[in-house]
Amino acid sequence: MNTTGSLLLLLLLAPPSTEAQHVPGRARDLGIPLEGKTGPLNAITDVSGVSVGHVTLIRGSGRLRVGAGPVRTGITAIFPRGQKDLSPVFAGWFSLNGNGEMTGTPWIEDYGEMLYPVTLTNTNSVGTVRDAVIEWGRTRVPGVFNCCLPVVTETWDGGLNDIYGFHVKKEHAFAAFDSAKSGPVPEGNVGGGTGMQCLGFKGGIGTASRRLSTRAGGFTLGVLVQCNFGLRRQLRIAGIPVGQEIEGLDPCYDTHGPLPGTEAKRCPAGAGATREHGSIIVIIATDAPLLPHQLRRVARRAALGIGRMGGIAGAGSGDLFLAFSTASPSVVDTNGVTAVRMLQDERIDPVYEATVQATEEAIINAMLAARTMTGADNLRVSALPHDRLQSVLQKYGRLRKNQE
Repeated sequence: MNTTGSLLLLLLLAPPSTEAQHVPGRARDLGIPLEGKTGPLNAITDVSGVSVGHVTLIRGSGRLRVGAGPVRTGITAIFPRGQKDLSPVFAGWFSLNGNGEMTGTPWIEDYGEMLYPVTLTNTNSVGTVRDAVIEWGRTRVPGVFNCCLPVVTETWDGGLNDIYGFHVKKEHAFAAFDSAKSGPVPEGNVGGGTGMQCLGFKGGIGTASRRLSTRAGGFTLGVLVQCNFGLRRQLRIAGIPVGQEIEGLDPCYDTHGPLPGTEAKRCPAGAGATREHGSIIVIIATDAPLLPHQLRRVARRAALGIGRMGGIAGAGSGDLFLAFSTASPSVVDTNGVTAVRMLQDERIDPVYEATVQATEEAIINAMLAARTMTGADNLRVSALPHDRLQSVLQKYGRLRKNQE
């Protein structure tokens, strides 16, 4: 069987790891009051040319056996201009807290641009995915000088996943590239977000977008997050301390067998975690004509969206953000000179605001799409319950019946 066929068989035969779940719905579907006008998909793919692909790996159950499973992981790939256009885009990045990895950032820091897809996976798979991107790109981007500095980033899924089993392989990266497309973006327990936890509930991949007004330039900005940060008590949605209002449903081990550590909680869970060990990756795309120094400033604004959710960038967290612009570069003349367009700094505030808003909404969408998952050592991480969330928001007068 060929590689693609083997991969599809793996995914089709994988036993389900999710449990009965709430009715699907994104933030606006549930009446959560959010600011700003979205693009038609409310996704990073609202930025023309951006395409996203996922490969999700789910296999096995029960006790953790390193190298065998259970497997709850994957990879997500984002192409700024699609698979057929690998011309460089201007980019900038920011580290709010550096307990994480994002490769290729020295190149971005000095040259202000990037090539290839951005890839998101688990912590221990960064090297494998980086090697895969280089191999994939060798024949697609001419010149060794341009081939070897891709952006690969990660968050830790070692609670639910056999992370030391190194289950993400090169062929999974290739499959994620091949599957990348525009249009709606699957969220929740998919791709690099498969085994992630966020603010005391199941986390994963989420996305959102904003369309600026005509007066602000009519630009589009989209965000994709891999959400794996924060504590339950910190969770805020629409300014409400949701995490303190929803009791129970803490991560716990759904087993009568031995527990893996002295602090482990058997289901039903007791008190939640008291120290953060998670991370969040935020990828920001826009068609606004921004230069690298401006994109660095845009990337910083993702921190404010995370702060709205209650995140504090704890010492155990890797909070790494990347922003890029798909605005078309000008033609280079015979002297090697090109003209570039740049949005005036006096008019950039709407882009900053859009970044904050879309980051916040992408995190909420990730949590709402995620489903309860049981993984390694029978660790069960519950999904954020839609009905209880709505009840809390209604209690505080923050639930909208009709959201545009």
